[in-house]
Formats: sequence, C-alpha cells, structure tokens
Amino acid sequence: MKESRRWMVAALGMGLALGSAAHAAQGDWLGRARVIHIAPDASSSALNLDVDNRTTLELDFSYFVTRNVAVELILATKEHNVTSNGADIGSVALLPPTLTVQYHFAPEAAVRPYVGAGLNYTRFYDVNLGGGTLTADRNSWGGALQLGADIPLNKTFFLNVDVKKIWIETDVKSAATGATVANLKIDPVIFGVGVGMKF
Repeated sequence: MKESRRWMVAALGMGLALGSAAHAAQGDWLGRARVIHIAPDASSSALNLDVDNRTTLELDFSYFVTRNVAVELILATKEHNVTSNGADIGSVALLPPTLTVQYHFAPEAAVRPYVGAGLNYTRFYDVNLGGGTLTADRNSWGGALQLGADIPLNKTFFLNVDVKKIWIETDVKSAATGATVANLKIDPVIFGVGVGMKF
C-alpha cells in the first residue's frame, strides 16, 4: 500500500510539473521533428497497383494565430516502391508539403490535444515505372486531416504524437503515347512521434 501511494504521489507531482510548463500563446512558433510511418491506402482504376509502406523523418512548423488556433506547414519526402498485381514495377518519390489549420483544445494542460484540416500539394519526382515505359502526372492536390497532442517537458521542449490522413493521386501514363493507363490513389495514413520546441 505504501508503495502504491508513493507511485500516486510521484504521478501527481509529474502531472503538476508538466501542467506548469509554459503554454503556446498568440504569436509563438513551434518546431517539431518526427519519425513518421507512411501507410498508403492505395487503389487504382487498372493494373492493380499498390504502394509500399515507408518510414522517414518529417519536419513541421506551427504559428499560433491565437492561443487556440495555429497554422502548420509539414515537410517530408520519401521514395516508394510500386507493384502491379504483386510484381515490382519500379518506384516513385513524393514531396508532399501540407498546410493545416489546427485547433488546440487545452493549450495550458499537461496533455494538449489538437485537430487540423488543410490542403496537400504533392510533387512526384524520380518516376521509374515499367522500366521507363510508364510515367506519372507530376502534381497532385488533395485534402488533409490531422489529430495529435503535445506533451510539454519544460518551458521549451515537448513530446508530440500525431496522425494524419492525406489524399494523394496521380494518373499513370504510357511514356510513348501519353495515354492514361490507370488512376492511382495513394491516400496514406501517416503516424508520427517526435520532439519539438517553442521559439
């Protein structure tokens, strides 16, 4: 019983310490570095195309317009392998900068949840499909949704967990004729964990 009480006191003390950490205010900037796992929910109109999962790094920067509302720019890039009917047909790299508007529910709490929604632009590059017989549209626009939380460690640094859904698609075309052979939707769910700082 004494041991359990000690744990309860320690947990309460930690919660109070975290709760006293400085909160983001209007005009503040937050920067985060996350390790993200990209899990495409791929589908295609033909060729039974699929895109593999990848893990990479992501950077983002948030600016607080008010104490509850922030604008976040998310930056990452990664190459993905592409298959057709389970057979490897090459790879494509994606650069998908995403801008979201976030609402932070409890900017002074020990755990500070937020939701966001916004717009994604994806640039397809280093397209290597079908041994050069296939290409892809270079540009994609789509929506983005976000759910996450910041957990302050002190007045400057915090932990972050985040999950996003991003809508990305492209037309896969014949390199010889330019005719569309399939519409490929990648539409990944992105899971992230990382650290950040207020500045």
